[in-house]
Amino acid sequence: MTDPAETERRIEALLFAAAGPLSAADLARRLPEGADVGPALMALKARYAERGVNLVCVADMWRLQTAPDLAFLMTEERQEPRRLSKAALETLAIVAYHQPTTRAEIEAIRGVQESRGTVDLLLEIGLIRMRGRRRSPGRPITFGTTSAFLEHYGLASLADLPGAQEMKSLGLVGDELGFDFTTPDPALARPDDEELPEPADAPEFNQDYLGEAD
Repeated sequence: MTDPAETERRIEALLFAAAGPLSAADLARRLPEGADVGPALMALKARYAERGVNLVCVADMWRLQTAPDLAFLMTEERQEPRRLSKAALETLAIVAYHQPTTRAEIEAIRGVQESRGTVDLLLEIGLIRMRGRRRSPGRPITFGTTSAFLEHYGLASLADLPGAQEMKSLGLVGDELGFDFTTPDPALARPDDEELPEPADAPEFNQDYLGEAD
């Protein structure tokens, strides 16, 4: 009969090198005839009970795994960059150059009905904000860019937004601009026809914007 300590060593080596869990029968087939697998597994389980790696049995299969209280060490948090759709980029550009602007004005410039999800996305990730309400029929909400917008695009202020000639020289727009690229006032002074937003104006984000297209 194989020495129990040697059986434990061999089982330990097999479990460590295995690509997946092994049953007691799998282990027995790899060990010398007469090796007592059951007691060896129990001894190894007890030995690993207080270690950073535990020996566990799941569905009659044995494996070495990280101790549950140390699972946090294996967790890696990543921030996946969210790519903006063409509609979102167009909307963001219009808000940047025309702020304060309303949803209706954005639609008029883009020539299509503005998806609620597009504006919600830009609000949610903090590139635009609700500035206030226009003092006009319906009191529509106005939108403007945020400091996060400046940080994201590496701008010291709105005065650093590229103008029409620079956009043309970079080949980003043609002779037909589609909308005015006049740089807005960096001070973002509140126009006479705009008033501060109300608490009830806080956005309620739609969760289906990823599936929407303009």
